[in-house]
Amino acid sequence: MNAMDFQFLAAFLKERSGLIVTADKEYLIDSRLQPVARKFELKSIEEIISVLRGGRDARLAAAVTEAMTTNESFFFRDKVPFELFQDVMLPTMLDARRARKHLRIWCAAASTGQEPYSLSIILKEMAAKLGGWRTDIIGTDISSAVIEKAKSGIYSQFEVQRGLPVQLMLKYFEQKGDVWQILPEIRSMVQYRLFNLLEDYASLGTFDIVFCRNVLIYFDQPTKKAILERIARTMAPDGYLVLGAAETVVGICDAFQTVPEQRGLYRLRGSDESSGIVRPFAPLRAQGSAPAVTGASATAVVGGLRAATDRLAAIPSIPGR
Repeated sequence: MNAMDFQFLAAFLKERSGLIVTADKEYLIDSRLQPVARKFELKSIEEIISVLRGGRDARLAAAVTEAMTTNESFFFRDKVPFELFQDVMLPTMLDARRARKHLRIWCAAASTGQEPYSLSIILKEMAAKLGGWRTDIIGTDISSAVIEKAKSGIYSQFEVQRGLPVQLMLKYFEQKGDVWQILPEIRSMVQYRLFNLLEDYASLGTFDIVFCRNVLIYFDQPTKKAILERIARTMAPDGYLVLGAAETVVGICDAFQTVPEQRGLYRLRGSDESSGIVRPFAPLRAQGSAPAVTGASATAVVGGLRAATDRLAAIPSIPGR
């Protein structure tokens, strides 16, 4: 690819998605756009760029944008944000919203759905504390392909064993051949929308908690600032923002302040900074001791665990306990 073609593609991707592509990522362009060329029966990436320059093929433009968007995700990714969700954000919000009993949560750049479904599982596990509450989870992404996958809730063996404790997999997923589908009761807790973070946010409404993790790292400073300012305008005055471990608002956006001693957690400047003590989320804490489930052994592990559960259920309870 010559320098002019690269500069055009880089400018195209920045305008369409905010993504910054540097010269050292040319290998990534090649690996991701060669399949697009084959799909559209084009001979090369140079021919893709030639068509894009003409500006007459919206389908190709969308396909190139989707192919170049990073869609890495897995269940309970990085663990700490989900502990903070259960042990800091939710208790604070349950107290602050006790009159209206309604929470709105936004997962920006939700990719294939693992993050919003992880939050849904936590809410389901805490159902006893949420009786009478309404919780809305909105998952958005720029890619229509990943939004459709998220809606289906279907994941490969590799995808479900990345970060998902076996106990929760058995409880909230159904095995269908060599894939796993999250149960309808969990899927129904999330609404997915196609959305570009560079667009206007007015249609999204107001949120109590916003997860925007591991996406700002792909933008330049002015774009990060613009996105954070837009997010701030969507948040309730006492709401929470969760960023990725490598992301920060410091030196970028003055609308937010850090929550003391809570890594990656932010609130709007001037809001109440109080927070509780973090207690590890039990299913996540048990993850290290849970048996690994691989493709070949999945059926045996599932059967063994269910049999063990049945045997435990048959043991008489001890009086007085």
